[in-house]
Amino acid sequence: MTNGTLERARARLVEALGAEAVVVETGALDEYASDYTEEAPRRPGLALRPARVEEVQALVRIASEEGLSLTVRVAGSNVGGLAIPPEGGAVVDLRRMNRIVEVNREDMVAVIEPGVTWEQLKAHLLAEKIPLRMGYPLSPPDTSIVANCLLDGLGNLSMRYGAMADWIGGLEVVLPDGSLCRTGAPALSPVWFGRGPLPDLSGLFVCSQGTTGIVTKLGFQLWPEPPHRRRTFILMYDRNGAFRAMRELAQRMICDDVGGLSWPTGKMLFGVDKPGARDPGEPEFFLYLDLSGQSARELELRAEVLGEVLDGLRREGFELEQPLDVPTLVRLNPRFSKFAEFPTRLEFLVDHPGGGLSWVGTYGPLSRFEAYGDRGVAIMERFGFAPILVSRPMKGGHFGVMRFIATFDKQSAEERARVREMSGELVDAGVELGFIPYKTPPWVVERIRSRLDPGFLATLARVRAALDPRGLMAPHCWPVTAPGRQG
Repeated sequence: MTNGTLERARARLVEALGAEAVVVETGALDEYASDYTEEAPRRPGLALRPARVEEVQALVRIASEEGLSLTVRVAGSNVGGLAIPPEGGAVVDLRRMNRIVEVNREDMVAVIEPGVTWEQLKAHLLAEKIPLRMGYPLSPPDTSIVANCLLDGLGNLSMRYGAMADWIGGLEVVLPDGSLCRTGAPALSPVWFGRGPLPDLSGLFVCSQGTTGIVTKLGFQLWPEPPHRRRTFILMYDRNGAFRAMRELAQRMICDDVGGLSWPTGKMLFGVDKPGARDPGEPEFFLYLDLSGQSARELELRAEVLGEVLDGLRREGFELEQPLDVPTLVRLNPRFSKFAEFPTRLEFLVDHPGGGLSWVGTYGPLSRFEAYGDRGVAIMERFGFAPILVSRPMKGGHFGVMRFIATFDKQSAEERARVREMSGELVDAGVELGFIPYKTPPWVVERIRSRLDPGFLATLARVRAALDPRGLMAPHCWPVTAPGRQG
């Protein structure tokens, strides 16, 4: 886009949205040029801050007519480079669209705009004394619920209820031509209760990273809040024992959540910025588990079954400690309060001195956790990074999350290059074992393209070409070649 064309588009956007909603100042645009990762910065030509769906429709129409690319952003905390726009393009910042449209107590669904955050909806449920709960990711409290759902992320109830795309009760979407579409239940019903039973057009906008349209409302499923809850941690001295425990506990269905964190996270929690080698006498993994019940007796019965599972693991030869509940851990060390309530901000990951954070996150079969864990840890150690692993079963154990995290100095070109090379090897190792990267960064798409089913690629290209023939919606995301255009 030439400067003259950009200026014409800017003038039209100011007329449609108002000057306060069109950002062109260099300093203000800096926040949109990068994220936590090693991805190189790219400066947008302008940023747009709509407050209403009609404004989103107007800006999309103008962008289509002027050939201006659009990249959607909310908090900008994604670690895949997805919200960094192409050089000179426009960012659509949806933070002002932060209305909780309604919370339907009886049908357990909230209708929300993309700027609604985890802490905002939680505060609303508490203030209104609504006895419903949601699952929280480990991302900061001020991040977008809608973004996590559309990227099929996860939360601390995902072991029981599935990844966050499963929680979608319908969508309102501005299509690339500026028209409006509702999918799922709200295409026919006033209650946004689910993605079916109509043809599931919501899938066109899930994991598509903004390439098919801009979601302006989402039905978000909520769940009953049990009156009795307990969060516990278990120190384990063998990584594979932790994976074995996850599978067993997932299939028993006694927990709301089962997850695991490797030893460097504990070191970092206690202020060690760059953990060295693990002492063989230290735990290698710690599991965190959420138990709940409608009565104190139900909770105790679940705790008894947990004890039986742990005793069985000990008989198999795995070394592990007795469970410690969070109040006990907090008394021992107040730093553990970070895990007392979600959502929470893990400063040791997102606010460390180097400022860089990157990860390879995958979904895949629990039966191959040990193999991927072994390969991934070896890769990270070879590149000189402490092996930070986050893992958990999902949807009752039908699949699981394996995520390898690296913190680094963003100012160091050498460290950024080393992180990218390491991440490439982690992606390759996972794909070979049947693990699929989620929230897939563009560079990962390029890396796995040759392995993807040709029919999948061709169909995706046709869908993109039909909805966005000019290729202006997040053109850097999911780069595929469509008939008649380059991607």
